[in-house]
Amino acid sequence: MGHADRHPRDGVRRARAAAQLLATRDRREPEEIVRHLLAVQAQDLRAAKLALRARGTGFGASAVDAALADGRLVVAWLLRGTLHLVGAEDWAWLHALCAPRQRTGSDRRLGQLGVSEEQASRAVAVIASAVEGADRTRAELAEALAAEGIPTEGQATPHLLARAAIEGVVVACGERVYRRAPDAGAVDRDAALAELGRRYLRGHLPAEPADLAAWSGLPLGDARRALALAGDPPASSPVPDRVPPRLLGPFDPYLLGWKDRSFAVPDALAREVHPGGGMLRAVATDDGLVTGTWSVASPPAGDEGADVARFLAS
Repeated sequence: MGHADRHPRDGVRRARAAAQLLATRDRREPEEIVRHLLAVQAQDLRAAKLALRARGTGFGASAVDAALADGRLVVAWLLRGTLHLVGAEDWAWLHALCAPRQRTGSDRRLGQLGVSEEQASRAVAVIASAVEGADRTRAELAEALAAEGIPTEGQATPHLLARAAIEGVVVACGERVYRRAPDAGAVDRDAALAELGRRYLRGHLPAEPADLAAWSGLPLGDARRALALAGDPPASSPVPDRVPPRLLGPFDPYLLGWKDRSFAVPDALAREVHPGGGMLRAVATDDGLVTGTWSVASPPAGDEGADVARFLAS
């Protein structure tokens, strides 16, 4: 049986891989790739860096650190209430769309952690003061919170940092390093939805409103409006006859960009790729189709495995 016969949705899979910049690994800057994709999940910052490696050449992991350090890129709690790597200029309108839905969940989780609403409000003020004029580590911010009698044990500190991010006070600029969020003026909601629709389609065609809703965490009605306001879809990336093999890191955008990932993940591998508990493992693909999983700690042999090791060390 030939490779072209292995999956009934070859055209969709190849088109989506091309939209995701996986058909060619051209020389691209990290921020260029991020802006094309709009947002890259970054709860695991190393995984976000590997997502960029799979889509470009000419840089190493340290170049992503440099873009974070000098403010070209930021990490913030945005889509689906999860940390994402985005271009600094995209933070304000994405935050305006995503933050309101996150507040209720934040209230509930902080309450479960024994943090009162009054303490949460004071924590936001403490964090805002601490990052004024200087980047701070999580440990430094936890110390500042504890000095004010605000709970920091267990998961309290990261959830208080998330609350400060929801309030538009901080973004992350490295591994557990935080700074004042970019200045933001008023954001027109319809304009933001239109930009969301345009930018999502650029990296995800073909896609439907349900896909945008699943990817963004916004209601289906908002996703429909975003795509309606976006106007004509952008020009599609050329669809290749075949997508080269790729090593994609955990939580790669290619497996998170649509409601149903079965176009890329065969049923026989679905549980291995997504074992539950929010985990999405690193995968190897051939022609855009997942062929197995791999470990970032021990990349597979071969040129691309060697390139992963080189990238992470450079």
